[in-house]
Amino acid sequence: QLQLVESGGDLVQPGGSLRLSCAANGFHLDDYSIGWFRQAPGKELEGVSCFSRSGGISDYYLDSVKGRFTFSRDNANNTVYLQMNSLKPEDTAVYYCAAVRGPMCSVPYDYWGQGTQVTVSS
Repeated sequence: QLQLVESGGDLVQPGGSLRLSCAANGFHLDDYSIGWFRQAPGKELEGVSCFSRSGGISDYYLDSVKGRFTFSRDNANNTVYLQMNSLKPEDTAVYYCAAVRGPMCSVPYDYWGQGTQVTVSS
């Protein structure tokens, strides 16, 4: 069955770092553009970033994470990563990756990960 499997969420102190992983099973992730989303307690789901397969105007970061979060793609391991640095308490949320087939970010997404909990607290 086609799946996205997430890992890497944890409890971390303010100013700390985490790397979230999103691995594809049953399909080639290099054929897809990738979105990252998060849902904080009591709040609606919000888009964090989207990274097109080819790059372009559809790529973005949420303003509050610019300069702190970075994306990378490891085609050999069929995995993408979100490196999260200088974490703040307001980054606390369940984080989701999602994939849409094609060279540009667009909706609806074809596949969603199960989510991974990130908690930033002293």
